[in-house]
Formats: sequence, structure tokens, C-alpha cells
Amino acid sequence: MPKTGRPPVIAAEHYPLLTRLAHAQPYSSQAELEQAFHAETGITAHPDTFAKALKLAGIVRVKERAKGSFQPPEPRKSYGYTEAHRRQLPEQRYPSCLTDAEWTLVADLFEVSGGRGVPPRHSRRTLLEACCYVVRTGCSWRMLPHEFPHWDNVYKTFRWWSCLLCSGWTPLAPWYRLAAL
Repeated sequence: MPKTGRPPVIAAEHYPLLTRLAHAQPYSSQAELEQAFHAETGITAHPDTFAKALKLAGIVRVKERAKGSFQPPEPRKSYGYTEAHRRQLPEQRYPSCLTDAEWTLVADLFEVSGGRGVPPRHSRRTLLEACCYVVRTGCSWRMLPHEFPHWDNVYKTFRWWSCLLCSGWTPLAPWYRLAAL
């Protein structure tokens, strides 16, 4: 003899009553339907059991529409980069490259005049642009495009400039004083 389990609390004979109650109050909540069902039958069921009985009776719950007039949402305010940020001037090979105006502002920090030793193979501007490319794109040093100096040269220059900055490099002192104001 197969096991049939416990008899359902809300049997199939109650489905017409559930249908009648649901059609009489189409926008009532499930709890309100449960109360009306309990008032007529005296049967109390768990909310999950009641929801299952509604589903078996073929009753689909409909949410009440919000009262009031429909107002479309306000357009979102744009943020982030604009077309002015994305423009590329003729002297820029990549969007991360410095413009001539930007280079004139920072050239005195990176150009060394009258230094000893072998003259540099690559201009400081090219090395700085390569560093900016890595920082802006997030690529690894080894993935620098071939238009830039070798990645090892760029990385060592970046590390050298970082060490100079951390050690309180004197040409940057006026910049720090201006930033502190």
C-alpha cells in the first residue's frame, strides 16, 4: 500500500471558494484572503500552504497599480569624461600622452640641464608619456607599445622618479608649497 502522507489542509473541494474570494477581492493581499477564507471555513493554514492552494486552484495574484499619475523618471545627470576629455590633439599619439601645454608646465621638473654622463637616448617627455600610458591603461610594463622606449628603461625611470619624489626632491618643493595653500 503506497504512502499517501498527511491529507491536505485545504482540499480540492475548497478551490471554488478560494476562486470566489479571489475574484471578489482581486487586489487584496494574501493575508486578507487567508482571513476571509478562515472566516468562512474556520480553517487556518500556514501562508506557504495557502499560497500552494491558491496556485493549485489556478489563481494568479495581481498587484495593485500605484495610485496617482505616471511621471517618467528624470533623466540621469551624466558624469565622468566628456568629449572634451576624449579629444586627441595632433601631438598626442595616445590619449594618455601629454599635450604641448601640459609638457611646458612640467618640463622643468623632468629636464636636467648640464648633467654629467652620457646624454639620454630618449627624451624625458617620451619616458613620461610611457609612464602615463601604463598608469592610464593599467597594462603591465612589458606590454608597452613599440613606439615607446623599451619597457625596462621606462620602468627604471619611473622607479627613479618615484624614489626622488619620496626622498623630498628639491625641485618639487615649490609645487608642494603651492599645493599646501
